Amino acid sequence: MMRDKFRRNRVERIKDEFDSKLLDLARVTRVTAGGKRLRFRAVVVVGNKQGKIGVGVSKGLDVAQAVEKATRLAKKNLIQVPIVEDTIPHESYAKFGAAQVMLKPQRKGRGLVAGGVVRVICTLAGIKNISSKILGRTGNKLNNAQAAILALRKLKVKSPKTK
Repeated sequence: MMRDKFRRNRVERIKDEFDSKLLDLARVTRVTAGGKRLRFRAVVVVGNKQGKIGVGVSKGLDVAQAVEKATRLAKKNLIQVPIVEDTIPHESYAKFGAAQVMLKPQRKGRGLVAGGVVRVICTLAGIKNISSKILGRTGNKLNNAQAAILALRKLKVKSPKTK
């Protein structure tokens, strides 16, 4: 009884901390002997605008179920992005499938120069000054999002050398 109360509070606290954005919603079908089975696939990005970001992909029988499951998965798969003076510490490049994403740090005041999915991900991560380019020909939002997350995951902060 008491444990359920604490669990509920923890879930509510986590929900308040993160903003979420629906990137893609697709109707997908599976052909069976009895006919076509319709489901929905949702791609959701969650972030706290302080360096934590995650992407979740899930399917459900209706839109609400798919979005809820994808949001839950995105919160499970969070990564910490190093942010130095509202930008990233160095250039990064990543490839996922046919999607290729390049991220470059920018000086203060330059703004968020990014298109589509990368813009949403950088906004939710809390990066204010960045330049990015989607190099691949694919318009697949899921693969572009995964490539952007891989590029952000590669970032490292150089620690000062001590003697």
